Amino acid sequence: MTDALSKLLEIRPWLMADGATGTNLFAMGLEAGEPPELWNVDHPERISALYRSFIEAGSDLILTNSFGGTRARLKLHNHQDRAYELNRRAAELARAEADRAGRPVIIAGSMGPTGELLEPVGPLTHEAAVEMFEEQARGLLDGGADVLWAETISSEEEMRAAAEAAARLGAPFCGTMSFDTAGRTMMGVTPPGYAGIAPMLPKAPIAFGANCGTGASDLVRTLLGLSAAAPDAVLIAKANAGIPSYQDGKIVYSGTPELMADYALLARDSGARIIGGCCGSKPEHIAAMRRALETTPPGGRRPSLEEVEAKLGAFTSADDGSAGAPPKREGRRRRG
Repeated sequence: MTDALSKLLEIRPWLMADGATGTNLFAMGLEAGEPPELWNVDHPERISALYRSFIEAGSDLILTNSFGGTRARLKLHNHQDRAYELNRRAAELARAEADRAGRPVIIAGSMGPTGELLEPVGPLTHEAAVEMFEEQARGLLDGGADVLWAETISSEEEMRAAAEAAARLGAPFCGTMSFDTAGRTMMGVTPPGYAGIAPMLPKAPIAFGANCGTGASDLVRTLLGLSAAAPDAVLIAKANAGIPSYQDGKIVYSGTPELMADYALLARDSGARIIGGCCGSKPEHIAAMRRALETTPPGGRRPSLEEVEAKLGAFTSADDGSAGAPPKREGRRRRG
């Protein structure tokens, strides 16, 4: 049986994904350091409201509130034994909102980094990482997720572990990496490198691409590298809403709905078929992106880097990641 995401991609030229989880939950009262996954049981009405806001803004695909839902991440808050429960509830709440939408809405089970370094760089074994992702994935699937969605991944080893968990469960899979270090991931993967890795994963992804990173201009540049290396792939673009800055005690993102609308068009013309936002992206950004995609025909050609920079702002580095990778370095983040 064809999975729900593949079915929708067969009849749609592009799909609108959602925006940020953390940014919007902080606006609802989430405290710094508080695991958002606990809100799936402690404040389910707020999580449902977030899902509903993106569906009403036009999202065809929403991610579950489970980014930090592996046993390793939950252990930081002494909730490691609730991994299955919290992931299942995240998906159940999303499924309920999608089923009320009156149109197809894909539920993507978000699986973020474990926060641990895998062998040979760190102590986490491949098998242990697969088991953690499998536990998380089982909860997401039992709660009604249509597809498993690894995101903000930096290393090939961790993406392979997430894909193997999906393979063990026979589940559809997508995966995005974060290219935030001079056009590379923090563990040195380049866009062309990931384009070569993705089809060879233990579970070949329905779609793959990039999320988070730095600004929207950098992500479109990454997308151009991915599409050049894999012209027939279904590509994902989920960019941050501009560049973050610290103002009056809060992190503020510079990207307006108008800028994100321009980004959505450039992402489509650069080869993306699943387009959304990441950190800083609110429902109003998603609504503007959807309007732009619905009312502006494709440009008919790939945009130049000069066009991307003119519309979305300067790149944060001169390097686009197409050359050899720099030395690896460590890093952890949460999808915002």
